Amino acid sequence: MTFPRQQQKWPGLESRMQPRPDYGAESYRGSGRLAGRKALVTGGDSGIGRAVAVAFAREGADLAISYLPEEQSDAEETKKVVESAGRRCLLLPGDIQDERFCREIVAETARELGGLSVLANIAGYQMAFDSFAEIPTQDIERVYRTNVFAMFWLSQAAIPIMKPGASIINTASIQAYQPSPSILHYSSSKGAIATFTKGLAQELAPKGIRVNAVAPGPIWTPLIVSTMGPSVEHFGEQAPLKRAGQPAEMAPIYVLLAANDSSYVTGMIYGATGGEITA
Repeated sequence: MTFPRQQQKWPGLESRMQPRPDYGAESYRGSGRLAGRKALVTGGDSGIGRAVAVAFAREGADLAISYLPEEQSDAEETKKVVESAGRRCLLLPGDIQDERFCREIVAETARELGGLSVLANIAGYQMAFDSFAEIPTQDIERVYRTNVFAMFWLSQAAIPIMKPGASIINTASIQAYQPSPSILHYSSSKGAIATFTKGLAQELAPKGIRVNAVAPGPIWTPLIVSTMGPSVEHFGEQAPLKRAGQPAEMAPIYVLLAANDSSYVTGMIYGATGGEITA
């Protein structure tokens, strides 16, 4: 599929993308696999986060989503779809670069929903540059505060209130295995996420809390049109499947890792890359 040329200012809105990503609104059918669960999904307003929020709701979970204030309109659409499934959707606008905000949203989710059994760390930041040498310190710091530091803070806040059977799901990337120099700060942060996932899983296994990650390949989300410039016509065609993936194709993996179906799976990185190698 060829995409029309387009570009948005960061963080981008899904409502303005052409074509709009498929987040499973028409296709995802739940079967009660997450009945009674309470989930916090960062970046739940759009992209993979929105698809995961919708899937979690249709599987029976109540949830909270965090997002940047600029993404309010996308978040409202997600909330509407979640509530149409009969589930609660708590909106938590703010920036996960802020440690206090991270810890507060975990506490608020648990307080408002009556607990926390799934933490899906999906929100991320990237920005492309012509050369590695041009990546400014400010952007390096922003990538790590959003992608890595926030994951530490959110997990540290969540673990003490999680019970056996709970699940933490992080979001790595094909970039952890096939890094691009133009986004090397982003790529290296995704490598850190993979390492974090494997290490934390070892500590939490005796507590009955599982920790896994999903490593997507090229997925059509607002991240792409707000960070890679207007030339997105051939985005995803480098994958062996010759196309970009859709957020709806990622959501079932997060459901699997949140559900009891994967009760013997922890410390794993689940690649969903259109055939690109992740090892």
